[in-house]
Amino acid sequence: MTDLASPHARLLAQAMPDGDDDPQETREWLDALEAVVAQCGQERARFLLGRLLDAAPALGVSTTAQSNTPYLNTIPVECQPPYPGDLAMEERITGIVRWNALAMVVRANQAYGELGGHISSYASAADLFEVGFNHFFQGADAGNGGDLVYFQPHSAPGVYARAFLEGRLSEAQLDNFRREAGGQGLCSYPHPWLMPDFWQFPTGSMGLGPIQSVYQARFMRYMEHRGLQATSGRHVWGVFGDGEMDEPESIAALPLAAREKLDNLTFVINCNLQRLDGPVRGNGQIVQELEALFRGAGWNVIKVLWGSAWDPIFARDHSGALLRAFASTMDGQFQTYKAKDGHYGREHFFGQNEALKALVAHMTPDEVAALNRGGHDLRKLHAAFAAARAHKGQPTVILAKTIKGYGMGNAGQAQNTTHQQKKLDIEALKAFRSRFGLELSDEDLESMRFYRPAEDSAELRYLRERRQVLGGYLPARQRQADTVAVPPLAQYGQFAVAADQKEMSTTMAMVRMLTGLLKDKALGPRVVPIVADEARTFGMASLFRQVGIYSSQGQLYEPEDAGSMLYYREDIRGQILEEGITEAGAMSSWIAAGTAYSNHGTAMLPLYIYYSMFGFQRIGDLIWAAGDQRARGFLVGATAGRTTLSGEGLKHQDGTSHIIAATIPNCRAYDPAYAYELAVIVDEGMRAMMERQEDVFYYLTVMNENYAQPSMPAGVERDIVRGMYRLAQVEGGGRARVRLLGSGTILREVEAAAQMLAEDWQVDSEVFSVTSFSELEREARETARQRLHHPQDSIAPSHVEALLAGDAPVVAATDYVRAYPQLIAPYVPAPFTVLGTDGYGRSDNRPSLRRFFEVDRAYVCVAALRALAAQGTVPASVVAEAITRYGIDTDKPAPSSL
Repeated sequence: MTDLASPHARLLAQAMPDGDDDPQETREWLDALEAVVAQCGQERARFLLGRLLDAAPALGVSTTAQSNTPYLNTIPVECQPPYPGDLAMEERITGIVRWNALAMVVRANQAYGELGGHISSYASAADLFEVGFNHFFQGADAGNGGDLVYFQPHSAPGVYARAFLEGRLSEAQLDNFRREAGGQGLCSYPHPWLMPDFWQFPTGSMGLGPIQSVYQARFMRYMEHRGLQATSGRHVWGVFGDGEMDEPESIAALPLAAREKLDNLTFVINCNLQRLDGPVRGNGQIVQELEALFRGAGWNVIKVLWGSAWDPIFARDHSGALLRAFASTMDGQFQTYKAKDGHYGREHFFGQNEALKALVAHMTPDEVAALNRGGHDLRKLHAAFAAARAHKGQPTVILAKTIKGYGMGNAGQAQNTTHQQKKLDIEALKAFRSRFGLELSDEDLESMRFYRPAEDSAELRYLRERRQVLGGYLPARQRQADTVAVPPLAQYGQFAVAADQKEMSTTMAMVRMLTGLLKDKALGPRVVPIVADEARTFGMASLFRQVGIYSSQGQLYEPEDAGSMLYYREDIRGQILEEGITEAGAMSSWIAAGTAYSNHGTAMLPLYIYYSMFGFQRIGDLIWAAGDQRARGFLVGATAGRTTLSGEGLKHQDGTSHIIAATIPNCRAYDPAYAYELAVIVDEGMRAMMERQEDVFYYLTVMNENYAQPSMPAGVERDIVRGMYRLAQVEGGGRARVRLLGSGTILREVEAAAQMLAEDWQVDSEVFSVTSFSELEREARETARQRLHHPQDSIAPSHVEALLAGDAPVVAATDYVRAYPQLIAPYVPAPFTVLGTDGYGRSDNRPSLRRFFEVDRAYVCVAALRALAAQGTVPASVVAEAITRYGIDTDKPAPSSL
């Protein structure tokens, strides 16, 4: 047999492990495989390999799938398509963008040394970005809605620098990088909240970009399968860092992407081999590790490791010495080679043996130093991007090997300190100028002058033409979409408004409203019910039959409960997203749906219902990102509170979510006690998000406790939304007067306490239902701010000040930690006592838990009497008498101390 015809095949054969006792036979098999590919194509070759693997076990031969390919480019040089652009022009443009990104960070730190910024990350990723911008990233005018790109956050200066050349950002804006308070600056990382017409996705919290991009690609399929929008021509690109892949969220959804065959998704991982402090895998090879991870998860993997300058060296290597040397070189050593000069590389890498020495014997040290990594070769990258875009049936990851701080020379290239590099001396700047052929004078270098060619220059004409061909500029964000009419409340929530003492939980009320909304012809198709798991726990099983569970494959089996009215029905047009046990995944789906108005021009209304403890505490970072991304929709924390989920215990009982929700500026959080309160809030939320198109989202806590639901009193709707209304006046004989505040299920304990105060102690009570302490605080805080700014004006009191004016004591009790109702403490002039569920949760029934946490009716009553005694309105002996009467154990430890 002759030698293998393909140079790439020969290289792969050389990389095979030693110990082959019949290399001739091996070569024949490899020749045969290559012949099949040449004559019949890759699909036939894959089929034959599959049949061999299937047959092997029957012959007693165990097989193990290979997790790695050699340390070599996946696409052979002979398979590289011709470069479709002006290579020299694109390299000039890339050099200009590099310079402006560098100047932006350096100028900021010369003026304000504490601002920070990143030079080296974009230096490594610039070529990845430019290949995408010039040839692949489609804009909104491409005819299909455009692509969605999740940009590596530390490379934001490069995206700004390109937008400056495009004329979308001004020099003044670049000069105010990381100085936003005055309104003219640019934010440090991608933040749609701060730049609502520019950035689409907040990726600055490491790991959230990868998981969101996967669920975004899947949501695009969901939209198409349900007939809401054609998305098949659109692509999701995610440019991420190799160190970022250590985050659990980065890899959590990889199997989903493969399972769903998301060939509309490509990850481009910038493998510069460095985290912030040093190597990602100094004693290993992160590229090989990631290849094994993605291949194992079912992804198509394309490695871009070596630039074109290496091709002749590979062609001369007939012994496999080069690939064997690569296989044994750790990442920490690869970085050292690039941090040193060509002399070091010749001596330490190519000097390992005679075969390696011979490969570069004709090359100077400068030529050795110029041997580049694939992530800095536009031709290699274009071939990889094109292959990824064309690949069908799998998501693709491109592992592009780059150099952190590329082009920074001795000032930071591949050095452990490069991530913190903010300044370069004049000699380093001159070297940078020479390296990228920049038309800058020494004076320009010293002043760090931004460089933008003339409007009619060849560079700007080329840049604009490429973006015009691809459908416009990116990133760019759309603010609004079509308005969707919300049905009248009576159509879907009349049962809650006129409940007439029917027993139900607020969770059941929420599900009944959802069921009604899904039937509305206008809004119903836009509703996206989402659940991580336990839809049956939340009473949603009826929706399985009504609207179905989305599955890209439909239902390929007969469910065991097929004869049931509530059987588990999967459907390619199903509406429910049942994500399995992944709160992070369900939240990522919620974000994709909640931002569809911006990313797809189609307003959707996601409703994600979950155990409230597994929301803000577990995935709070994703919820914060949703706020940044201006998502719209409902988050429903079910089985909420610390005493309503009897029997579940410490990990499941939520006492803090409303505190965390209060920290997100565009989150409107409510803890309604009654179904009619919930209905009013849902109605207001839908009108805010779907009709008025406000960039807010709603967090609602609902409970699984059944109790009698009253009908709505007249005229309370506006106050329910504002956060508090007066529910009842309970007369006790006029001995004294208190105001009692309650929310959620503890409101019923407060109502019972008011009756006890009247009947047992002749104390009058006003009972207030507080639907949202955080909304009360938000309005009161703004009122206080207006008074500070306008001291001579008469400012109307806030809602909480108006309702709680006077000196009658106020007692507030909730199923959450005391810090929640204490949000309004600064705005209550009267003595203010707070009861809450501080401490860890535990298992028991509801009455026992409420007594344990000291929030039941007896404690509310005693707290009210104690507040009156402190004012001198009743004697202290009354408080002692009440403690005895109600059996309160004064010797037990505080719940928060246990």
